[in-house]
Parts: sequence; structure tokens; C-alpha cells
Amino acid sequence: MRRSTNRPHGLSILALVAAVPLLAATAAAAQSTPQGPIPYDARRGVFTFASGLEQALPAVVQVTTLGQSEGPSSGENEPRPISSGSGAIIDAREGIVVTNNHVVEGGRKFTVDLTDGRIFDAVLIGTDKATDLAVLQFDATGLSEIEVVDSDQLRTGDLAFAVGYPLGLDQTLTMGVISGLGRSGMGDRIEDYIQTDAAVNSGNSGGPLLDSRGRLIGINTSILSGGGGGNDGIAFAVPSRILMYVVGQLRTVGEVKRGSTGAILGSLNAERSRDFGLGIVRGAVVENVAPGSSAEAAGLQRGDVVTRIQNRPVSNAGTVAATIGIAQPGTQVEVVYLRGGREGRATLTVETPGTRSVVIGSEVVMARGLSARMATDGLQVFAVEGGSVSAGADLQAGDLIRLVDDSAVADLNGLARALEGEGQRILSVMRDGEPVDVILP
Repeated sequence: MRRSTNRPHGLSILALVAAVPLLAATAAAAQSTPQGPIPYDARRGVFTFASGLEQALPAVVQVTTLGQSEGPSSGENEPRPISSGSGAIIDAREGIVVTNNHVVEGGRKFTVDLTDGRIFDAVLIGTDKATDLAVLQFDATGLSEIEVVDSDQLRTGDLAFAVGYPLGLDQTLTMGVISGLGRSGMGDRIEDYIQTDAAVNSGNSGGPLLDSRGRLIGINTSILSGGGGGNDGIAFAVPSRILMYVVGQLRTVGEVKRGSTGAILGSLNAERSRDFGLGIVRGAVVENVAPGSSAEAAGLQRGDVVTRIQNRPVSNAGTVAATIGIAQPGTQVEVVYLRGGREGRATLTVETPGTRSVVIGSEVVMARGLSARMATDGLQVFAVEGGSVSAGADLQAGDLIRLVDDSAVADLNGLARALEGEGQRILSVMRDGEPVDVILP
């Protein structure tokens, strides 16, 4: 094979030799100046982030989920591994591990493997499907924990490190940058993801996303692949801002209680933007406002397009849900909206979600996590809340509701009456021209 002898234009061997002392001086300066761009290890003569990251690595664990065996094995019917992923210890004293809901879903038993070779049984404290988070707890001594920092301080271009157990390998560290913030459109209702190009693969789910000092900024939850399921340099993590609220709720009450304002929202898209005569395609459309709600008191109206919340840009309805959902009741939330092409502002007070099973507005019904309105071809579901019974039953935005428990429903009042009260409901819907039955528990 022919070897190339090309060199950068105008650079001689003598110039390279002359540059060596300059490189050494630069490295020494990096070591002596704490605010240098990259930490330098003078003893080994290398640039490295190891000193910060090594403190976090012992707190990254492998999570194995075991489910019911399909049949006897050696005369016993023991649980068998059905999935595995990663997790992060965020409270060493209590043995608290955060991971993804999809890592533990369907499991009977859970184990946690540490980097020192120890393995422990773990107890599932709680899960939250809307954010794809879960909390495990196990009893052990000599544990490490990862320091958690506020993800709101992140900037696009910051270095990021993903740690986990991908593709059957032992603990693996990959590096990239924060390539986007406030990402949405991944299918969940609660969306405000950190996007990174740090390599994340199957098995990384539930593992931490760290900053360059080894502090937790998010939990890796999904990748966007162009095909084949491999890593294409786009991964998403739940930010620590949402993570810590969800974990706190699961640890104290066993479930996530989200705030509400009574605004029923849908996502702005190109088609709806043209209908409104707007020049933007990002925002949350107020579909209706629940009677007597905080949103009604603040003056929001159907057709308003929310563009900012708490001075954060709004990508879609999920952005608003993520902010309202982690706010304590009584919190004042500032929103900026467009109405008739003119900008307005409103202050919403976050409320405890109402106990009514059905909320009916002038043009919208909201029940069991679904929001429906009248369309030209019938009652149409336009939004499904992540983590709700409707989401769990695979009801989808765009479904046309024809029957509830074999009884025809033709208008909003009929749908509200059919969904009122407790108990299972069977919805017969049309989806892409095909009939589908959806069972709401």
C-alpha cells in the first residue's frame, strides 16, 4: 500500500521541532492556571477530565429486571432477566437509584450491580411513565453518590459525558457536547429533553449524563436513529430539573402529583400556524380553558398561542406541561402569548389537579388523560397526557371516538356523560380509517 508523505502546506520539520517547547509551555500553563480550558495532568503529560469523572463512576450501576419465567427450569419457576439498563445512585445513605421506567417495566424482581463486583436485590419505590423515570432502593454500605446540579444552567456547546452499560459491555464512558436544549416531539406528554451527541446505545438507558466535573445533569432515556437501531449521534436525557422533582414525589408519596392551571393545550404546527396567520411553528395552542380555573382567571382564551413560559421558549404543549407539572401549588407562572398577532402576558397560579373525573368546556372535554373536541368528521382526540390511563391504553391524538361501551356518542355532552364516574370503559375509535378498540381501566 502506498504511504502518503503529504504535510500541511508551509510547515517544515524544523517548525514542528520548534513548536514542541511551545506546546509544553502551553500544557504547563494549563496546569498552573485553574481556569484553563482543559485540565492537564503534568505527571502523565495528558489533558484529561478523569479526576472529576472518576468520583462519579462508582455510583453508576447496572440494573437488571427479572420477570416471570415462561416455564419450569431445573424444576423451578424462577424469574428470568427480561431487560437491563443503567442507573445512578443519587443518595448513598438511603441506597436510592434513579433509572428509566422502561428499564424496570414489567419486572417482578430487580438487581443492582456495582463496579466493585457486588450485586444486590433492589425494591421498586415508584415509576412515572410520563417522564420515563423510576426509583429503586437497595441496602448496602460503602456506596458512592453522584452530585446533582441544576440543568437550567446548561448551555449548548457544554461538554457532556454519558455513562452506562451498553450492548452487553461493562461500564462505558462516552463524550460529546450538549447539542440542544428544551427538545420535544419524542412522543411523551412531558417533554423538555437535553439533546447530546455523546454515544448512547441499548443498555445506556437510565444511566447518567454528566458535565465535565462529573456532576449529574440528566438521565439518558432515548436515542434518535436513522435506521437499524444504532447510534446516529442524537440522544436525549431527562434534565435534572424535572428528574429531582419526580424522584422527590416518588420517594415521599409514591406517585407524581402534577400541578394544573386549567388550560387545555395542543401543539402548534405548520398547518395550524397558517390557519392563525402566524410566522412561527413553535408554541402551545390554548384549545380551551376549564371553567373556574386559574387560566380562566388569568384571561387566557381559546386560540391563544403560548410562546414563552417562565422566560423559557415554548416548543409545544409538552414544554408547558413540563414546567407546570413540576411547580408546587400556589406558584405564580408567567406566560407570553399571541392573540390575533399581538403579544400578551398573563400570570397563572398553579393549582392542585381537580378531583372531577370529567372537565367540560365550551368546546373541549377532558377526562382520564384525553382531550377531545368536535371536528368535521366527529369527536376527535387532540391530546393525550403522558402517564395517564389513556396513554397507557394507547389512545392516540387523531383518534375519532364513535362508541363508548357500544353506545354511540355524537357530541361533547354525550362523551362527558359516557366517561363520568369510575370503572372500565371501552372506546371504539377510528384510526387511519381502521376501527380500533381502546380499553380505559
